[in-house]
Amino acid sequence: MSSQILYGKPVSDQIKNDLKKRIHNLNKKGVIPKLSAILVGNDPASKIYVNSKHRTFLKSGCQSEIHEITKNSKEEDICSLIKKLNNDNTVHGILLQLPLPDHLNSKKILDYISPYKDVDGFHPVNLGNLMQGKPKFIPCTPRGCLKILEYYNIPVESKHVVIVGRSNIVGKPLMALLSQKFKTGNATVTICHTGTKDIKHHTKQADILIAAIGVPEFIKKDMVKDNVVIVDVGINRINDDSNKGYYLVGDVDYKNVINKSSAITPVPGGVGPMTISILLSNTVLAAELQSK
Repeated sequence: MSSQILYGKPVSDQIKNDLKKRIHNLNKKGVIPKLSAILVGNDPASKIYVNSKHRTFLKSGCQSEIHEITKNSKEEDICSLIKKLNNDNTVHGILLQLPLPDHLNSKKILDYISPYKDVDGFHPVNLGNLMQGKPKFIPCTPRGCLKILEYYNIPVESKHVVIVGRSNIVGKPLMALLSQKFKTGNATVTICHTGTKDIKHHTKQADILIAAIGVPEFIKKDMVKDNVVIVDVGINRINDDSNKGYYLVGDVDYKNVINKSSAITPVPGGVGPMTISILLSNTVLAAELQSK
């Protein structure tokens, strides 16, 4: 079976290209979309990710700044910075890079971000709007998954979508998006997690399988049916003896599952490129709403 590879880069490029006119229109009003990212500690992966976002924003004619905070900082110090950014009219989007050091309450700090500047879509107000079917800021990775399906003309309506993973960042928002009467939605959705008995029973019924659990190559060949569409959100580092010292794999056993799938996202190169372009899109939307 020949499987279609669902690369994220062309989808991401199209999104950024479509944003050019909107950014230009904002510029004519004297508005330059600006993201303020908060990086707590020295986690190498988080630092690379934040710097990548920074470069993308600058290349797209937007502004970006990074606030680096020491690992031992207190919650009140971070909340004080967020309050300052909430009140800064030149800042349109605020990003708190996760994960945070263990002593910090990420939910409490995320809730401190103004819902009007919550370009990650994690604030209770924005999640509530999503559940009610009238979202403003949709979490970046879930929206990126839908954009991939949309770009490659993969039908979703009336399909059985099985999501493995129930995180607030990916699994739950995806469940809300795909089950509602949106352009890419109106599907029957099953969500599996650590409390699910016999996950294989559910995954084998999926027309579209979305893996988002952070377990390397968890989804095996015998867990999917023929012609399944697979969206692999996972990105896991496996240490090795190469010059880089590691290689990346998803939550799906790609080499063995690809021949059973009709379409599949690779890791890396699938969902990954989407997250930053959606963050840019959300920030431009925030700038548009605030400029009104």
